[in-house]
Amino acid sequence: MKKYLLLCLLLPVGASLVAQEKKVTSAQPQQWKIRFRGIAAIPPSSSYQLGTSDVTISTSVVPEIDFTYFFSKNLAAELILGTTKHTVKLKSSSSSTDLGNVWLLPPTLNLQYHFPGKSVTPYIGAGLNYSIFYGVKDAGASLAYKNKAGFSTQFGLDCMISDKWFINLDIKKIFLKTDVTLKGATPTVLSGVKVDPWVIGLGVGVKL
Repeated sequence: MKKYLLLCLLLPVGASLVAQEKKVTSAQPQQWKIRFRGIAAIPPSSSYQLGTSDVTISTSVVPEIDFTYFFSKNLAAELILGTTKHTVKLKSSSSSTDLGNVWLLPPTLNLQYHFPGKSVTPYIGAGLNYSIFYGVKDAGASLAYKNKAGFSTQFGLDCMISDKWFINLDIKKIFLKTDVTLKGATPTVLSGVKVDPWVIGLGVGVKL
């Protein structure tokens, strides 16, 4: 009889614990978000001063994809993947010399903090970038670029348009400098050429 009484007492407690567990589980955030964006990578107006001339790097507009994993409803990590093509020029007050083109592959990993709202979720982030220069096409000079690491900061907004899909606005600042070698009989190294792009993106995302 005592066993039956104990069982009768424990059953409601067990049912309550199961219900609470289901409630906690259903309240957990989606673990993944994927975003598809169009981005503009905008370097500064002057990346290096060479005598009375400036080395400039052009703006590039390309598609980009990123993957975000949530550790909790607030904390997440985002991996950004994309590649940009830039034209490098030497400009003075009276002339402009095309120095060629270069592709930049800058995988970036940011740690983010999200502020969940009913329909809008702002977030901020910071992390590391490693930029790989490739596909160099020389024009006015023979150039070599050194791969470099840098820092990234970020602000963005996810605006829900359904239970799964959302519109995303994202702004990053990547702090990146590289060394450029002017190849020739006597190579010249330009140290600390500023790439330092603002990366402004707009696109759509989905929760998984």
